[in-house]
Amino acid sequence: MKDEVDIQIYETDNGKLPYLQWESKLNRKARAVITARLVRIRMGNFGDCKSIQGVKGIYELRIHFESGYRIYFGKYKNEIVLLLLGGGKGSQKRDILKANQYWQNYLESQKR
Repeated sequence: MKDEVDIQIYETDNGKLPYLQWESKLNRKARAVITARLVRIRMGNFGDCKSIQGVKGIYELRIHFESGYRIYFGKYKNEIVLLLLGGGKGSQKRDILKANQYWQNYLESQKR
């Protein structure tokens, strides 16, 4: 059996958890759908997922539920999936810029 994918949550330098802050604002049904999707990712099944064009190292997990959700994540050394941020289709451009900022901060922190 394939090893499970290690899913971690990005934490900012000041201790905030942007992904969890976003997820906590969702209704119970949306959180359940997203949790089920993360369980499948943990088992190696990423489903509807693509790299973000023009942004190195960040991927978008698309969840077709209600108005549509996006989860932005990075893969570190093919061992860790780091959940950076979540959002909807309407905030996609802004969310990608923020996710890229978080990803760059994370990569920099791994050099220390």
